[in-house]
Amino acid sequence: MSSPRSPWSKRSLTAQAMGHVDPITKAVVPPIHVATTYIRDEDNAYSSGFVYGRPDNATIREAEEVLAMLEEAEAGALLFSSGMAAATAVFQALDPGDHIVASKVMYWALRNWLMTEAVRWGLKVDFVETDNLDALREAVKPGATKLVWIETPSNPLWTITDIAGAAEIAHAAGARLAVDSTTASPIHTRPLNLGADIVMHAATKVLNGHSDVVAGALAGAKADAFWARVVNIRKMQGAILGPFEAYLLMRGMRTLHVRTAAQAKSALDLAQRFSNHPKVARVLYPGLPQHPGHDIAARQMENGFGYMLSIQVSEGEGAAIRTAARVGLWKRATSLGGVESLIEHRASIEGPGTPCPPDLLRLSTGIEDVEDLYRDLDEALRG
Repeated sequence: MSSPRSPWSKRSLTAQAMGHVDPITKAVVPPIHVATTYIRDEDNAYSSGFVYGRPDNATIREAEEVLAMLEEAEAGALLFSSGMAAATAVFQALDPGDHIVASKVMYWALRNWLMTEAVRWGLKVDFVETDNLDALREAVKPGATKLVWIETPSNPLWTITDIAGAAEIAHAAGARLAVDSTTASPIHTRPLNLGADIVMHAATKVLNGHSDVVAGALAGAKADAFWARVVNIRKMQGAILGPFEAYLLMRGMRTLHVRTAAQAKSALDLAQRFSNHPKVARVLYPGLPQHPGHDIAARQMENGFGYMLSIQVSEGEGAAIRTAARVGLWKRATSLGGVESLIEHRASIEGPGTPCPPDLLRLSTGIEDVEDLYRDLDEALRG
């Protein structure tokens, strides 16, 4: 699909960062604007459009424009200092006493925040299996529920929630739908087009893709009063991304299309091959026909099924931990979405109360040779 302001495709616009050219030097890579304050006009106005660095910055605006274009976000996009800062800003825009329904399987740090800090602030939170629309419908309280928060595919089980179905349920109850689309990225899923009101990204992950930026992002379907509250929260709490990080993020997004295509292709290849591996009890990947959410994923995802998968090791938790210890090419590290492939025994990270099975290894597929990735993990599994 083309941008409404350009005849070029999203892939072309992303590769050229919307075609921004420095007006002074004519450089094809825009400069990094690090100024924190700006000159007022003689009448005390700010004709440049910039006042102070906490709420706004030219480099950040350029990166936000790329993301808003990718998500087709009418309200635009906002960059935050982390994915957690972006996500919590949405919840902070609610009022004490508001009810929230959230995915039971989701990013663990946000789930912990919802169980602790959000409750302390007076929010009421219920966790449900949102891939079950009947369970979601039962959990929503018309008039009381103000936000439905889903993550799809959900980390680290990669369950799939029907975004359009969840939007219908949320809106019928008078609630907004927010979607954590970190794993899918706007290359694979555009939640706003499926009825979501807000989409969130931990931009640290595949949007940046190089494991050198911590960032978060929100994109909004419409610039309503709720979105204005989110904008003000970022401004007042100083949660904006730094200009250098925004520059690196924009650099990363220029190759988003080619990276996600290569990563999704390798992830599917690995998922298919490990499905028949004698040391693997189960592979969790929405691109496999046997995955419970495959049909919905095929309907709402494009250009592949993403770069994340998990395997459950047939000999249990101990064997899973030993497998992660034996890899060479795969890197034992937290995070995901980078050009390097990562492996993690997720239950060890999440600790008590996690819905993650103890025999599970989470795999973030990078852009290395898929044969090397398979051989390395195969040898580690076989010991």
